[in-house]
Amino acid sequence: MSTDRRTRIVTGAVELIATQGIRALTHRALDNRLALPPGSTSYYFRTRQALIEAVTEGITARSRADFLAMHDESTNERPLDPAQVARDIAGWLAHLLTHRRDELIARHALIIEVMSDRHAHARLAGSLFSLDRATDLFSALGAADPHASAHDFLALLEGLVFDRFAGLRAGSAGDIDQLTVPLAEFLSSGRNYRPGQPNSE
Repeated sequence: MSTDRRTRIVTGAVELIATQGIRALTHRALDNRLALPPGSTSYYFRTRQALIEAVTEGITARSRADFLAMHDESTNERPLDPAQVARDIAGWLAHLLTHRRDELIARHALIIEVMSDRHAHARLAGSLFSLDRATDLFSALGAADPHASAHDFLALLEGLVFDRFAGLRAGSAGDIDQLTVPLAEFLSSGRNYRPGQPNSE
């Protein structure tokens, strides 16, 4: 029961931030929103910081589980082709925008909120996309500097997602074909690869 209630509180916190903003995140507001007895949220999460840490962990855990479920089997069975990798990742972004929009909004609000806390900020910044996995991808594609390419690619992913939940395209559904174009351009860019090394194997 305690695990179920913790999960419910974390989910409620995400929804509260996404719909009312970061300032609305209080223990009392969550108790009211979830129709819990007064003091319930503070019983499980003594401080606001503990609540933020739980939301961060929830977003991170779901991201890892979703990504593994959607990509591991398919990507391990064929050579890496930048065009196909771009479309696969575009599908992942479309999934985020369709099914996890509240988490995207809450994560962005929390990243700004914890800017002064280096540890919390680093965890939130890495909670959606994995720098290690991106670096492995660019190593496999033959990037001249896999780590630098991975950083640039994650910046591109962050921008594409932000554009569609809070930017000029806010409210629009994630279109896989549209999302694929900039990803494919980046992944196929000749400047990212070592001379003479194919980028499709």
